[in-house]
Amino acid sequence: MNQSTTKFRSRTGKRPEAGADAAPANTRARRRPDTPPQAVAPFRATQETELEKLKQRLLAELLAETSARPDLNLAYRRAANEAVSLAWLTPFPLLVLPALLGERAAETRERADRQRDVLLRTAKCKAAA
Repeated sequence: MNQSTTKFRSRTGKRPEAGADAAPANTRARRRPDTPPQAVAPFRATQETELEKLKQRLLAELLAETSARPDLNLAYRRAANEAVSLAWLTPFPLLVLPALLGERAAETRERADRQRDVLLRTAKCKAAA
C-alpha cells in the first residue's frame, strides 16, 4: 500500500464515499420519490406583488399632491423605484417602504427646488448681462 491510499482510510479500513467531510449514509435526509423537494428559501412572489401594489398606491398619493409641479413626476417615479429596491433588501419590505419613499420624496423635492432656484438665478444673470 502506498501512502496516498492509506491516508484516506478510516479506522475501519474503508474509504469514505464522497470525501472526508461526507455525512454518514444513515444521517442523510431521505424523501419519498413522489414528494416534491422542500423550498430552501421563503417564497417571496406574493410579497413582491404586494410591494408593487403598495408602491403604486403611495406613488399615486405623491403625484396627486404635486399635480401643480409636473417636473416632479419622473423624479418621484425614480424615487419610488429606489425605495422599493432598498426596501426589498430588508426582512420586512412592506413595513419599510412607506418611510423610505417618504424620505426619498423629500430629498427629491429639495433637489428639484434647488435646481429651480439655480435656473432662475442664472436666467436673471443672463438677462442682466
